[in-house]
Amino acid sequence: MSATITPVDPSGTDTAPTPGSRLRRFVRPGAALLSGFLLYLSFPPRPLWWLALPAFALLGWALRGRRLRAGFGLGYLAGLGFLLPLLVWTGEEVGAGPWLALAAVEALFVAAAGLGIAAVSRLPWWPVFAAGVWIIGEGARARVPFGGFPWGKIAFGQADGVFLPLAAVGGTPVLGFAVALCGFGLYEAYRQVRAYRATGAVPRGPLVVAALSVLVPVGGALAALPLVDDAAEDGTATVAAVQGNVPRLGLDFNSQRRAVLDNHAARTRELAEDVKAGRAPQPDFVLWPENSSDIDPYANADAADVIDGAVRAIGVPTVIGAVVAPETGKLRNTLIAWDPERGPVAAYDKRHVQPFGEYIPMRSVVRLFNSNVDRVSRDFGAGTKIGVFDLAGTKVGLATCYEAAFDWAVRDTVTHGAQLISVPSNNATFGRSEMTYQQLAMSRVRAVEHSRSVVVPVTSGVSAVIRPDGEIVAQTKMFTPDVLVEKVPLRSSLTPATRMGTLPEALLVALGAAGIGWAAFRSVRARRGTRAE
Repeated sequence: MSATITPVDPSGTDTAPTPGSRLRRFVRPGAALLSGFLLYLSFPPRPLWWLALPAFALLGWALRGRRLRAGFGLGYLAGLGFLLPLLVWTGEEVGAGPWLALAAVEALFVAAAGLGIAAVSRLPWWPVFAAGVWIIGEGARARVPFGGFPWGKIAFGQADGVFLPLAAVGGTPVLGFAVALCGFGLYEAYRQVRAYRATGAVPRGPLVVAALSVLVPVGGALAALPLVDDAAEDGTATVAAVQGNVPRLGLDFNSQRRAVLDNHAARTRELAEDVKAGRAPQPDFVLWPENSSDIDPYANADAADVIDGAVRAIGVPTVIGAVVAPETGKLRNTLIAWDPERGPVAAYDKRHVQPFGEYIPMRSVVRLFNSNVDRVSRDFGAGTKIGVFDLAGTKVGLATCYEAAFDWAVRDTVTHGAQLISVPSNNATFGRSEMTYQQLAMSRVRAVEHSRSVVVPVTSGVSAVIRPDGEIVAQTKMFTPDVLVEKVPLRSSLTPATRMGTLPEALLVALGAAGIGWAAFRSVRARRGTRAE
């Protein structure tokens, strides 16, 4: 028979852990996971943008006062709770492995932010520094590795939210900072209420911090409302977005490349017939989506003839999304401006090609884990020129699909004269997942950020026309052939966000870094004081 020894402290009190104490060990990890899941729920297609506020409040509760290692672990749990459901579409056709790997890697950035938030959480004005640390994490995630992956920036979940006007002030970093600050401020306000109930008094400083952390973001958003303007500064343009649809869902959607091309040409010819019959207005130009011609029209005369026939029928400049295959070198994901009289007159090669989608880094290593990498048998190469087409007198900026997630890729087109932005995309490989709605929300944020109309032509949906105030005025259903024809305002003025570029982000990063530095200094000084005693 064996005896069970119960630990006893020197005073003789029983110190064996109780069931309740064991459960309490899981409260903060559970709260961290829940905070991440609430962030996910705040993203489209759900109009629950406000859930980001309790998400950050809960994250603040989980992290405040924690040691650095605990902050990292809790941050990682929050990252998994957020990114695992948000990015599930990445495994739509290639299996769970790539999805889980991507979420696990990207959650490390949230973990690092959790460490930093824990570090600054004992400082005066900690919500301000904590929100700055969150922007450090988002900024790093948007840049590394392989050029970054900014999908899931907090700003992209706020297309329906009250904070959206702040995008025009300082872009996605300022918008995301405001949401995080308000959420952390709500938790600080809750702390002060509890302190008041316990002691009957609250120090003025912490009370001011809590109040300003909540009121400044909300007040700033209200003050920024005049920047959200959809007036037609440069007149209007009537634009048509063609959604031809694809013959099948999934990775093999382009195995019938000619069918995809024919679908888009047919929709364009039908539009031409509707215009002649008076059933639709005459567009000034037409936009086809990315990959609407996966057959290289420069090398294949039959594809060029199909495109040319459709463009001549509608009689206006048309942007074609094509895969261009040079005899040597890498493929190009190219947008071609096709004139009804002169044929192809300008081209834009996608500048930020998608790793593990359009090209495979470390191919031999990745192949060990997933054979789908060999579906990309020839890598795409990146272009270098900024995409702005002159279409019937309108300067149209181009950001192809994945590029819309990157601040610089959209801003460049506006600073180079774009009066309207087009985001041609191909979401057919992601089925009926939430991906297309998440991407559409990005375009709505970009519309407000740069005060431009944004047109999103997609092969299989959801295609949309968005006004400069972020309002969707027309959209299609998924996997349904359709054409949108809308008159949109053209604008040339620049918002503060467009003018300042990365400066607001740099200032917020500096703020977060200053908080981390201050926390480190206080920690070192405290240790030296302890040793001196």
